[in-house]
Amino acid sequence: MPKKQTAASAKATQGEKMIEVKLRFWTNDIAAEEGNVIPKHAWTSGVVRIERNSTHGIEPKNPKPFHSLLDVGSVIEKVLIEHGVVLLLSKKMQEYIAEA
Repeated sequence: MPKKQTAASAKATQGEKMIEVKLRFWTNDIAAEEGNVIPKHAWTSGVVRIERNSTHGIEPKNPKPFHSLLDVGSVIEKVLIEHGVVLLLSKKMQEYIAEA
């Protein structure tokens, strides 16, 4: 059972209880005609951004680029840290993660 947090809590309005991170994939220069896209096609690069959330005090900063799908995890981590988000271990992760 996770410890109760001692930080001040805030009343959350509907739709603002979750913290949302968005991945956006580039689609430019795939179609032959300028300004067109090929539906459901994208590059393996793009940007990670966090959505605005006044309940959590999140004001989005500049999106962070990723250049490979292998970069996505580390870029998400950088975005969360930059916005001061603290992640707690889920029950499942507590089964196999120990504090040093």
